[in-house]
Amino acid sequence: MKSIDEVWMAVRAGASAVGLVSPMPSGPGPISNEKAAEIAAEVPPGIDAFLLTPLQTVEELVEQNRLVKARTLQLVDELPEGAHAELRRAMPGVKLVQVIHVASFDSVNDALRVAPSVDAILLDSGNPALEVKELGGTGRRHDWAVSRRIREAVDVPVWLAGGLDPDNAVEAIETVRPFALDLCSGIRTGEGYDLDQDKLDRFMAAVRSTSSSADS
Repeated sequence: MKSIDEVWMAVRAGASAVGLVSPMPSGPGPISNEKAAEIAAEVPPGIDAFLLTPLQTVEELVEQNRLVKARTLQLVDELPEGAHAELRRAMPGVKLVQVIHVASFDSVNDALRVAPSVDAILLDSGNPALEVKELGGTGRRHDWAVSRRIREAVDVPVWLAGGLDPDNAVEAIETVRPFALDLCSGIRTGEGYDLDQDKLDRFMAAVRSTSSSADS
């Protein structure tokens, strides 16, 4: 989200959470910590505000969220061993969602290792091994067979991200059966990278169609 107006567009369309992308090494959509704090303060009750952060030390993460005051941290890079437990002690009540960038079946072990320490896992298509890290916003989909294996293997909710759009939302849900979908570029358009009402509505209609099928 780049503004509170975009937040309300998403909420009216049926979103249950919104993402605030803090400064990243690469990728579209980042806003300043100050702007994220401004938006987070106006997110309506019942809607979760995720702070997407590439920071990797407990001290930096605590300091960042002291300003932003997000309800959930979406940790887009790997943290040192024991850092999740330290974060819980330092920020009780703030949920932790660890991103796993799915590159191969080795990602299953990565997910199993971190799952006991977090509230949820989010599967994305970045590449932290690059010289300039890709930590999200790539617009690429990864191997959903691996994503499904992770979802079946772990005991926490699994979010699916990476290259999602109105045309593949149904396939994504039926293939992976995730707890939720996370997307950005698939519902944005133009030079200003603006939230596109038509794409947003078509995406949410696709999501609702799978829910209706599952209920019937």
